[in-house]
Amino acid sequence: MTSGPVIRRAGPDDASALAMVGAATFLESYAHVIGAADMLAHIAGKNSPEAYRAFATDPSCSLWIAELPETAAPVGYALLTPPDLPIEIDDRDIELRRIYLMSKWQGSGLGRRLIEAAIDHARRLGKKRFLIGVYSGNEGVIGFYRRMGCGQLGTRQFQVGDAVFDDLVLGMGL
Repeated sequence: MTSGPVIRRAGPDDASALAMVGAATFLESYAHVIGAADMLAHIAGKNSPEAYRAFATDPSCSLWIAELPETAAPVGYALLTPPDLPIEIDDRDIELRRIYLMSKWQGSGLGRRLIEAAIDHARRLGKKRFLIGVYSGNEGVIGFYRRMGCGQLGTRQFQVGDAVFDDLVLGMGL
């Protein structure tokens, strides 16, 4: 019998695994709205091992990886960073910059476990507000965040290639 994914803090040695799951989940999430050339260019820059290694070695960032215990195959991850959002922020805020799961694990409780790990860490850091930017067309995820206690604080635009997407900026107190 197999057990569910385990969550652990990720480091620089996990950069290739994070890049693999990052690229796969970005493709799963946005292939229906982003063209192939723009998708490939975005993944090459934003989901490269070098990008994840930079996050993992930045002391202001925190990464978690969810892996299958039998194979260590990555199935999801979460990334906390200082906020980069078009709302008023201060040093007590933190942003869940990325959280992605392979589709097989969506709805399994793994996403909630990843977010809870990030929230617990943010509280230990003394942060007072947890912020998230989310694609406005992803109604299921928006509902999930609202059920966790997030409210809308603003909007932003997110560009991939020539495509511009509207995001909601959500947040909750810690």
